Amino acid sequence: MEMHNYKETLARGLRVGAFMATLACAAAAGVAHAHGDVTPQAVDTSSLKQLGADWQTVNPYRGNKEAIRIGDSAFNQNCARCHGLGAVSGGIAPDLRLLDLEPETDEYFIGRVRNGVTRNGAVYMPPFEGTLSQEAMWAIRAWLETVREK
Repeated sequence: MEMHNYKETLARGLRVGAFMATLACAAAAGVAHAHGDVTPQAVDTSSLKQLGADWQTVNPYRGNKEAIRIGDSAFNQNCARCHGLGAVSGGIAPDLRLLDLEPETDEYFIGRVRNGVTRNGAVYMPPFEGTLSQEAMWAIRAWLETVREK
């Protein structure tokens, strides 16, 4: 009799545990789905030299204190949800503190931000051209250079 109660209690505990694990997975899936439905935030770049219609291939704001200030805010508003606060990735997207700083990598950076990243039909990063200005994208790059880790 006592062994029967033990088995019943154990089986009930396993069912409750499985149910709780299912709820946790469903909640996590909901958070992951909601993660992608965030509206990008506008970035005020009026205090920066305006770059015009032609896209730059080298960051014109490298070392510019005002651009770095704007880039910090713009990153937190538009990029941190995937790339993490302070560019410290939480695993969803690459850790941007590890980006190469050489000017020849600027064109690669701006291309990824402008056009996004898609692999096998899945969107890994949405395109930001038309959402963020060229000035905002380069300001973000200028800020990222200040948090670079070796």
